[in-house]
Amino acid sequence: MSTFQAPKGTYDLLPPDSAVFLAVREALSAPLRRAGYGYVETPGFEQVELFSRGVGESTDIVTKEMYTLTTKGGDELALRPEGTASVLRAALEANLHKAGNLPVKLWYSGSYYRYERPQAGRYRHFSQVGAEAIGAEDPVLDAELIILAVDAYRSLGLRTFRLLLNSLGDRECRPVYRAALQDFLRGLDLDEDTRRRIEINPLRVLDDKRESVQKQLVGAPMMRDHLCEACKAYHEQVRELLTAAGVEFEDDPKLVRGLDYYTRTTFEFVHDGLGSQSAVGGGGRYDGLSEMIGGPELPSVGWALGVDRTVLALKAEGIELELPAPTQVFAVPMGEEARRVLFGAVTELRRAGVATDFAFGGKGLKNAMKSANRSGARLAIVAGERDLAEGVVQVKDLESGEQSAVPLDGVVAAVRERLA
Repeated sequence: MSTFQAPKGTYDLLPPDSAVFLAVREALSAPLRRAGYGYVETPGFEQVELFSRGVGESTDIVTKEMYTLTTKGGDELALRPEGTASVLRAALEANLHKAGNLPVKLWYSGSYYRYERPQAGRYRHFSQVGAEAIGAEDPVLDAELIILAVDAYRSLGLRTFRLLLNSLGDRECRPVYRAALQDFLRGLDLDEDTRRRIEINPLRVLDDKRESVQKQLVGAPMMRDHLCEACKAYHEQVRELLTAAGVEFEDDPKLVRGLDYYTRTTFEFVHDGLGSQSAVGGGGRYDGLSEMIGGPELPSVGWALGVDRTVLALKAEGIELELPAPTQVFAVPMGEEARRVLFGAVTELRRAGVATDFAFGGKGLKNAMKSANRSGARLAIVAGERDLAEGVVQVKDLESGEQSAVPLDGVVAAVRERLA
């Protein structure tokens, strides 16, 4: 046994479970690719200031959860705790917004890192699929992204997830609400850290999960009661578009999410089968983030869906994905000449698109056939000296046990016919 173990709060993805994660990533990204989103990949670490500016100085992510490091050259870097700031930085750096075709529509998949207390559904290293539409302010775009996420979940067979929806207003109406909320919060019995948060970003207090805080928030002013007419109209259009598309949602006036950059449309997907870590994904509009990190005014919207939690949601609903067999054909040679010939046939089958494996290590027939059965293959190709002398190989159906001789030069065609 190795003396090393995966760091606390992390996990290794290994077969066969890794196949489920790959299938989930594929399902979450497939609707995006059909909707014109192009793939983007950013570094695993960025300048600390990118996240402190964008995600927010008062957020738990920045104050408590970021993994930071100082390079030999003195640069302050952080492992990326979320994807939006990195993707927007990359788009701005490459001047994608100047190409004349807005919005810039991007999707991504990768690992993210937060120093949190590990528990079921919460890891220090986790995987997400995300999407960002940069450079357009349009309720249709907000609805598009929400619908694409819903379609992705449904394609996996998930049915008991819920969509929570809210509006956080804009730079016109948010300040009035902020002042009203601060007045209310200052009169509560809160600890010093929370009181500091009131002055920096009071909306974050609404997101406090502690029961002692939530009890005191009864009667707190809500953003929906302070929305300007433009924000009301915008939000109503999003709601109407979702309803027309058959997407059910729940209005949640306390939904603020855990990042400071959100404006107007804010949403979260929750699954009640996951306990306290019920959020499986979420996002919203972030019209001011580009300016926060030094770019031009670029209204944008996006989301991130958790691969890990989506897998847990599938388990909670008892859903087993239909995955293609990792091996369709298993080659079993008997003798050195057969090893050479059958390996050539294996290469041909693989190049023809047939998932094929080989009995490595010179195993005897009995052990090689055990390996063939364990591989999950449908067919085995077996050959010995007599078969080669006759110019054939034996193709055995591992389900029915039926076996027949096939000309060596017709193996690919014969295998394809039997697998069809």
